Amino acid sequence: MGQEIERKFLVKGDAWRKSASGIRYRQGYLSTAKKRTVRVRVAGESAWLTVKGENQGAVRSEFEYEIPLIDAEQLLDELCKRPLIEKIRYHIPAGQLTWEVDEFFGENAGLIVAEVELYSPEQEIDLPSWVGEEVTEDPRYYNANLIKNPFKDW
Repeated sequence: MGQEIERKFLVKGDAWRKSASGIRYRQGYLSTAKKRTVRVRVAGESAWLTVKGENQGAVRSEFEYEIPLIDAEQLLDELCKRPLIEKIRYHIPAGQLTWEVDEFFGENAGLIVAEVELYSPEQEIDLPSWVGEEVTEDPRYYNANLIKNPFKDW
């Protein structure tokens, strides 16, 4: 079974930008039910279909499959709920971990969130200076919820 262990934080300041490289993401949801989400994502010239289970703190089941780009574009354009999630994802290495910083656009412009995937829920991490308040268990920050309640409406 696939599993994701991830913690999520707000970002403070711009210091993270100096060591960041990013790629534009476009993603949408076919399902945003509490117990499962089904996401379509395009990142550059690659695309995936992802099924995620309900969050149990920082842990949830996750199954991800690469799909043809043309199929993903059609799913995003014709079947996914609106608004779509538009963001640039930056990868920032820090020791043995890589932080992913998402800078949102469109309906969620102004929101910047950092995520780090862990090997276990108890794993200790050193927070970079640009990492702010933890929002792992705040459902407002789940991408699937940002289509229901975009950041611009907060």
